[in-house]
Amino acid sequence: MDAPETTPTTAAPEKTPTAPATQAEAAASGNGLVRWWRRFAENHVTLSQFLVFFVLSNGITVLQLTLMPLAKWVFGFTPLVDQAFQVGAIGSNVDGSQYYVFDYAAGALSQGGGGGLAYFLAVQITILIAQVINFFAQRSVTFKSNSSIWRAAFWYAIAYVIITLVAAAAQGFYKAPIYGLLMDSWGLGRLGETLADVITMIINAAISFWVFFPIFKVIFKQVPEEDATDGAEAPAS
Repeated sequence: MDAPETTPTTAAPEKTPTAPATQAEAAASGNGLVRWWRRFAENHVTLSQFLVFFVLSNGITVLQLTLMPLAKWVFGFTPLVDQAFQVGAIGSNVDGSQYYVFDYAAGALSQGGGGGLAYFLAVQITILIAQVINFFAQRSVTFKSNSSIWRAAFWYAIAYVIITLVAAAAQGFYKAPIYGLLMDSWGLGRLGETLADVITMIINAAISFWVFFPIFKVIFKQVPEEDATDGAEAPAS
């Protein structure tokens, strides 16, 4: 008696797992810290932006502290040290002397002067370089903005000028006492001058830090992609 014929069964094709689109995505998908940060950023947008802003701002401050001594050293070899730069006379100091928004008397700091135009340029060029880098870093990394870069740059420039004036006006209250304390009262000389440079730059950076974040929240926006392409093509009727 013949055995009943059996129909061979065809094995179902195995499903191949979908690979991440890029190596970066593959690495990120396996990194628990990255996944946690993405969830945190989605649930706490402003706080996550502030934390990234804080980290980048500290990096920019370190850059300023690195560039400042170099710029000051370069300008120290120029006759600009002996050229006073005192602009914005408003009121008087506690001792009755004239108060200036930008107060850089002629002469080297180590000789009792205010650093002159050389010191002013060293400070402002250092801050300008740092803020240009800060603009692009915060726009791309912190806020991931895709809105008009020119409009953002325009408002950023206005804010930069205002903050520079405010920081300069505030410096009139603490610059002389800090340099006098470290260089003369404590007798630290050149070391005291360097420490005073660091302290004044940190104070300037702190003023910029607290003022720029809310400004960035306004000027660095994320525009939906559909809004950017809206009206480019009309649907066929």
